Amino acid sequence: MISTYKYSGETWIDVVDGTPEEMHEIMDKYGIHPFVANELTSSTPKPRLEFHENYIFTILHFPAWKHTHSKNNNNQEVDFVIGKEFLITARYDTIDALHKFGKKIEVNEILGKDTSKHSKSHLLFMGVLRELYTALFDELEYIEDTTENITSKIFKGKEKEMVVAISEITRTLLNFKKITDMHHEILESLRSQGKKIFGEEFSSGIDMIILDYLKINTTIRSNLELLRELRDTNNSLLTSKQNETVKNLTVVGSIVLPLNLIAVIFAMRTSGMPLIENPNAFWIIIGAMCAIALITISIAKHKRLM
Repeated sequence: MISTYKYSGETWIDVVDGTPEEMHEIMDKYGIHPFVANELTSSTPKPRLEFHENYIFTILHFPAWKHTHSKNNNNQEVDFVIGKEFLITARYDTIDALHKFGKKIEVNEILGKDTSKHSKSHLLFMGVLRELYTALFDELEYIEDTTENITSKIFKGKEKEMVVAISEITRTLLNFKKITDMHHEILESLRSQGKKIFGEEFSSGIDMIILDYLKINTTIRSNLELLRELRDTNNSLLTSKQNETVKNLTVVGSIVLPLNLIAVIFAMRTSGMPLIENPNAFWIIIGAMCAIALITISIAKHKRLM
């Protein structure tokens, strides 16, 4: 499916699961190399950046977690062909950020408004990237809320249940970091090499995008550090609980062991066993066992073992 938007003299062609026929039509219209057009019809596992005479071709992947329709393990790919007066994006699943940006353009086109803070060159490319990074910020905020919820549950005595939760959220953030780390080199190359093709305004626009990227990168790293500390805290609380359990079991064992020993001794029906002829032997033994138990409990409490 192809959607076309026009804004500030630029044209944005957004392609979702484009067919070879659709890509061939776009290739002829905008002078795209056949190899590039072929790349736009299928997903690519790694990012890429190519500079051509009149346009730039780049592939970027954007992580997503809860707010995603991704078919590829929460990894959303967007292919960009950046021309002087056009932008082509190709994607392979629904990306809410691009849908939202398209709606903004439609509204602004109807109202005749230009609310962009970017320079007048490559507004669409800068706008699309910033919308994608804004969506990524929203995902990180959701992760931060989840982390706060985990923290609250840890201090409510649910340390054991939170072990898996912490591991899952850490894995998600590590995936975010792995994917976004690859953006930095591409953005730096776009800033330096794109200037030669599109001029100074393009380079200045990329500077703003890099600032957004650096904020995201810092947020991811700080959240990972917080989760490491949270895991350490959770493990400490779990260890403390386990130590308390072991201590209580030890105290119970120290109480039960002498009682069990007495019971075993008097269970031996051998000659010369004391009290065996005494009609009150049972109550004497029970009284002795209770006394020993009380003495043991008193000692444990005195030493603050209970």
